[in-house]
Amino acid sequence: MILIKAPLSADETGAAGALPETAIRVDRSKLARRLWRGSADDGVDFGFEVGTPLRHGEVVHLTDTTRYVIRQTAEPLLEIAIDVPADQAAVIGWAVGNMHFVIEAQEKRLRAPDDSGLRQALDRIGIAYRAVTGVFQPHRFASIVGHSHGPSHGAGAPWKG
Repeated sequence: MILIKAPLSADETGAAGALPETAIRVDRSKLARRLWRGSADDGVDFGFEVGTPLRHGEVVHLTDTTRYVIRQTAEPLLEIAIDVPADQAAVIGWAVGNMHFVIEAQEKRLRAPDDSGLRQALDRIGIAYRAVTGVFQPHRFASIVGHSHGPSHGAGAPWKG
């Protein structure tokens, strides 16, 4: 078993981009962990003990003949167009955020995991969506700005009442 502590940097991969790719296929929930095991398509076993979760497309190991790349598996998603007026976009944000779903925000659409509760909420308030299958890469807001359900008075600033 090959132990991986971090993805390889661009400097480490360098000219290896010309090597054939061997995928290490993993679902999003396992990929979010820092300690896990997986096997590449060619049967090579890997152990992962990473400081931060790996991401789809990262190169984690090289040999003379292949580069091992993390390939997140596709999953059912709901795609919601946000090319709408601001008030409608706010309602969409509220509906998804109120259910505490992680999201992937793109220029003209939001994507969230396909869930019957989210479908019902969107149907109830008349928000159009479509079911798709794809690699879901949610934003890591909590790691960027901290996560709290209490009062917020600036990123990282304690509340003074």
